[in-house]
Amino acid sequence: MLPTFAVLRSFEAAAKHQSYTAAAEELRISQAAISRQVRELEGIIGNQLFRKEGRGVVLTPAGRAFADDLHKGLERLRAVILNAQSAGAAGQTLTIAVLPTFSSRWLARRLPGFRALCQDVRLILKSRSEPFDLLSEGVDVAIHFGAPDWIGGSHSELCPEALVAVASPTLVEEAGIVDAHDCRDLPLLHLSSRRDAWPAYFEHLGLDPKTAYKGDVFDQFSTVISSAIAGIGAAIVPTYLVEAELAQGTLVPFGKPSVGNGMYYAVTPSSVANPLAQSFCDWIAREARRSAMTRHVTASFDN
Repeated sequence: MLPTFAVLRSFEAAAKHQSYTAAAEELRISQAAISRQVRELEGIIGNQLFRKEGRGVVLTPAGRAFADDLHKGLERLRAVILNAQSAGAAGQTLTIAVLPTFSSRWLARRLPGFRALCQDVRLILKSRSEPFDLLSEGVDVAIHFGAPDWIGGSHSELCPEALVAVASPTLVEEAGIVDAHDCRDLPLLHLSSRRDAWPAYFEHLGLDPKTAYKGDVFDQFSTVISSAIAGIGAAIVPTYLVEAELAQGTLVPFGKPSVGNGMYYAVTPSSVANPLAQSFCDWIAREARRSAMTRHVTASFDN
C-alpha cells in the first residue's frame, strides 16, 4: 500500500517545522488532520516517525532518514512537472550539469550546433563541479573531469585534457621573454585546486620546482584567464578554455600543450535508457574531437 500525496505532503511539512501546528498553518488544514495523516503514514511504513518532546514533536532517526529521502523525491517530482509544463508542445527537455568554466568558455558557443540537430529540445543547464546523484536531481547528462568514478553513472570518454602555459603578449614583451625557461622571471598565476601545475612545469624544464609556488592564487579558471589576459602573470590552463585567446593572439603559449592526468567524460544515469541524452553525448564527443582539446597549439617558445 502506498500513501497518498496528501499524507506525504503533511509529513513533509511536519518534518520541516518539527511541529504539527506549524505544518497545519502552512497547509491550511487542521492540526488533527496532520496528526491523523502522520499516524497513517507510520502505519504504512511500520516505524514511528515522530516522538513527543515537551509540547512539540521531533523526528525519530527513522523519521529523519525518511524525511531526507522524501524531500529528494518530491523535489525530483516537482522538477519533472515543471519541465513538462515548460516544454509544452515543444517536445523533450534535456537537463545537463556542466563544469562552470567549461560551460561558459567552450560549450555555450557550440550549442547552436546541437540545436540544429534537435530543434524541438528544451535545454536546462546547471553549473556543477562535483559528482552528485543524477537521478535524484533529475539530470540527464553531466560533464565530468577526472577519473570514471561517478557512482551510478555510465561514462563516455570525450578527450584528455591538454594543458598549456600562456601569458599576454604585452607581459612577454615587457619581460623580454625569448625562451620558455624565462617563465621563471614572470609572476605566476595559480589555480587553488591545482597548485602543482607550475612546479610540474618547472621540473619539466629542468628548473627548481620549489621556486614555482610564488604568485597569486585563484579558485576559478575564469579568473586566472582574465588575469593572464590583463598581463598580471603567466598561467597554466586547459587549451579548450583559451581557444579564442590563442587564435586572436591575446594570449601566447610557452611551448606545445602537454596531456594532463585527467579525462573529460559525459556521464548518464546507468539505469536509464535516454535516446536524447545519448544523442547529446555522441554530439559532444564529436565536438571534443574537433576542438582545441585535441589539437596542438602553435608554439611561441620551445620547451
